[in-house]
Amino acid sequence: MIDIKHFDVIIIGGSYSGLAAAMALGRALRNVLVIDSQKPCNQQTPFSHNFLTQDGKTPQEIATLGKQQVAKYDTVHFLNDMATTGNKIENGFEIQTSSGDKVSATKLIFATGIKDIMPKINGFKECWGISILHCPYCHGYEVKKETTGILGNGEYGFEFSRLITNWTQDVTLFTNGKSTFTKEQNKLLQKHQIKIIEKEIEQFEHKNGYLKNIIFNDGSTKKVKAIYTKTPFEQHCSIPTQLGCELTDEGYIKTNHLQKTSIPNIYACGDNTTRIRTVANAVSMGTTAGMMLNKEFVLERLYYK
Repeated sequence: MIDIKHFDVIIIGGSYSGLAAAMALGRALRNVLVIDSQKPCNQQTPFSHNFLTQDGKTPQEIATLGKQQVAKYDTVHFLNDMATTGNKIENGFEIQTSSGDKVSATKLIFATGIKDIMPKINGFKECWGISILHCPYCHGYEVKKETTGILGNGEYGFEFSRLITNWTQDVTLFTNGKSTFTKEQNKLLQKHQIKIIEKEIEQFEHKNGYLKNIIFNDGSTKKVKAIYTKTPFEQHCSIPTQLGCELTDEGYIKTNHLQKTSIPNIYACGDNTTRIRTVANAVSMGTTAGMMLNKEFVLERLYYK
């Protein structure tokens, strides 16, 4: 439970983007509440990369240090809870949590991330973020020149496999069923010596999340070091749509360059708004959301009151 019940801003989501927004607002003297369920999507990823000054740190190390630094600003408060519902009220928005807390704010920031929907293949979940990867810029250096697979088909499989040849020439496309590549795509894949295996996958054999072999339905196997793939997703939090925030065709919260959503006084930042899932990008978007929201407060005070 928290004693204060009304804030300038409630930030739902306390990972990188939410913490960055909280820091910007704390430094702007705003009274802020960060509600965080402490279930980040990268919780089993062993190391984070491509974030200047933090390269090679664990996601938890980065988040812990970030929270420690944000907590130094005495107008920023934290609530470890799950935000469940949101309503528009006269002076802003009311948020209810799973523990029954009700708090309100003039403005909201959603930094709630997304939830990956993983295929029902044995071993996939255990390897996700460790050796089954989403981003070569985050993890490609660590598996450079290794035997690498792409789990994908069609346009995604074609384009992504060509990208991965930047890090390794030993690339195999696993379509998990009949391939849907065009004749031209097949020709280009052969030219770049990218192999295609259409067998259905039974299991990812691994040790503590690190891949050893792909086992197919016919009992055959293929040794791989890493797999890249793109999983479907859903919004981790339904409150933005409850409040009327528009989504893009891909399912992300629609924002403009200031991180404003389609609903006045609601901002969004981080993985719930973009396919670029990096720590650096999440921090950048959170900082932008915090600064632009504060500017909105200032302009309202100077010109509209």
